[in-house]
Amino acid sequence: MASILKTTNLKKYYGSGDTIVKALDGVDLSVEDGEFAAIVGTSGSGKSTLLHMIGGLDRPTAGDVEVDGKKIFTLKDDALTIFRRRKIGFVFQNYNLVPVLNVYENIVLPVELDGNSVDKAHIEGIIKTLGLSEKVSRLPNQLSGGQQQRVAIARALAAKPAIILADEPTGNLDSRTSLDVLGLLKVTGEKFKQTIIMITHNEEIAQMADRIIRIEDGRIAGGSAEAGKNADSRYADERIAAGTAAKSGFAGGKPESGRIAGDRRV
Repeated sequence: MASILKTTNLKKYYGSGDTIVKALDGVDLSVEDGEFAAIVGTSGSGKSTLLHMIGGLDRPTAGDVEVDGKKIFTLKDDALTIFRRRKIGFVFQNYNLVPVLNVYENIVLPVELDGNSVDKAHIEGIIKTLGLSEKVSRLPNQLSGGQQQRVAIARALAAKPAIILADEPTGNLDSRTSLDVLGLLKVTGEKFKQTIIMITHNEEIAQMADRIIRIEDGRIAGGSAEAGKNADSRYADERIAAGTAAKSGFAGGKPESGRIAGDRRV
């Protein structure tokens, strides 16, 4: 299966000399069309910087990001904005819904901003799948956190993007709601044939992805980040141990920071 996302020697440096910070330091990553990949790392590890690069929200110091066959940083800012709106859906921790728009209006906003007609059958299918049929006329402040995040997922799906980027999508939710929302994200991704890249520090949440990639010190640290890479039994054992530790509230070992520390197929 072809890669829908590819990064090549991706770097993002801040400062210079003795004070230089290498937020990303040569990341090579590929994600298959239709895959659900989780990028896991602690705070300051570089995972959010990587998401910003993949999403075209910031430009790298060096390297390439290719989305749906297009090297996005060859585009000028205006063209990149249009490409991002059409090809990349975002789900943020804080939902980022427009408070004066109701649920339906928030969902179709990216399509209307692009000047396109709304595919009503597609939107209705998303709304039904996410259990929002009875909420379409409500404003965001009339919804629970879990319901708001479902609206954010629906909005990300509305324009039929090439990839969906989810940045700590359960960060503001309790554990039960988190699992419910992630389950719906996975189901809708499969139903609508979407590629999902999720950033998280939560080991238990990451287990729901098809593949787990660890980021540490701005690099891939061991293993591979190639799409389609199969996990061996050692990786499976590590996944089980990580899940057990997450449930007990103790991850153990040395805190991770910045490199992608291996690729785990679930």
